[in-house]
Amino acid sequence: MSTKDFIEKDFYKVLGVPKDATEAEIKKAYRKLAREFHPDANKGNTRAEERFKEISEANDVLGDPKKRKEYDEARALFGNGGFRPGPGAAGGGQFNFDLGDLFGGAGGAGGAQSGSFGGGIGDVFGGLFNRGGAGTTRTQPRRGQDVDTEVTLSFTEAIEGATVPLRMTSQAPCKACSGTGDKNGTPRVCPTCVGTGQVARGSGGGFSLTDPCPDCKGRGLIAEHPCMECSGSGRAKSSRTMQVRIPAGVTDGQRIRLRGKGAPGERGGPAGDLYVTVHVGEHKVFGRKGDNLTVTVPVTFAEAALGGEVRVPTLGGSPVTLKLPPGTPNGRTMRARGKGAARKDGSHGDLLITVEVSVPKDLSGKARDALEAYREATADEDPRAELFEAAKGE
Repeated sequence: MSTKDFIEKDFYKVLGVPKDATEAEIKKAYRKLAREFHPDANKGNTRAEERFKEISEANDVLGDPKKRKEYDEARALFGNGGFRPGPGAAGGGQFNFDLGDLFGGAGGAGGAQSGSFGGGIGDVFGGLFNRGGAGTTRTQPRRGQDVDTEVTLSFTEAIEGATVPLRMTSQAPCKACSGTGDKNGTPRVCPTCVGTGQVARGSGGGFSLTDPCPDCKGRGLIAEHPCMECSGSGRAKSSRTMQVRIPAGVTDGQRIRLRGKGAPGERGGPAGDLYVTVHVGEHKVFGRKGDNLTVTVPVTFAEAALGGEVRVPTLGGSPVTLKLPPGTPNGRTMRARGKGAARKDGSHGDLLITVEVSVPKDLSGKARDALEAYREATADEDPRAELFEAAKGE
């Protein structure tokens, strides 16, 4: 709401008190109206909610002596849309200025603009009454708390994605007292913050900041007869089980954010978020490096020396055929494209295949004879010759 509308509003009329009402009369009128139109007592009634906002707005000004004085002076100066000059002004009557000109709008036909007031008179009065933004003291919907939980997936589930049940415990409106905090369902307005849920603390210069009320913890209500289940807080632990989809390709230790799946909000506020920390188990065959999967494949000496085709398993798919060139060394890594983990863009990483020459523990007589013949045939070859030659250097 603009400063113009703010000054033109009759807060005394909103609270139903005369302009010379005492602080006690203003507080009494506000308490009565706040109790009648509080959102917790009128769930789903938008008209009552708007009325409560108007009441809180009026009390925010009239309930503070300093703000009330500033409000009365501003009303006297700009009452009914006209500017009232001092005794020395010509004619002693009203100048019919348009308040829109004074509070930041364009100038009239004479060409005068509010910019001559250094941003408009609205800038001067805008902060005096602690209107809007972070400084507001009206009761607002409260966002639910964020919830942290953990889930353990198998290696395959992490790669392919999975839907898992999660049992969560979080704060929610107490069922025993319907979120009122009072076992009879009739809480009273907090006398400290008079139902706003916030208290002001001065910061100098005519402005004030607000903090959650320490007595009602920001609820605006206090239970005369505290509920045994929630100790008067209106909130209690609630357990629920929900099905959560974990996307494909998650890694061990990854933290996933699910918007709106946390604790329910208060007074129509949005739910918090759910944060799921994922733990991934190991696989007997496959490993992982980023988006790539890894596997070690045993091959015979003959396959490595002479070359050949080797079938290699993939995770959840058909085997691939790896072509080994002749003379493939032990430990060489080859790549099967697109057989790895899923990426966010829908593509997949690769399968990294490491060759490991298998040395048999037991040999048949025929195999032993063949190896003996091979050793004799290669007796002149020394695979360590280059090693010793290099060792002689620096």
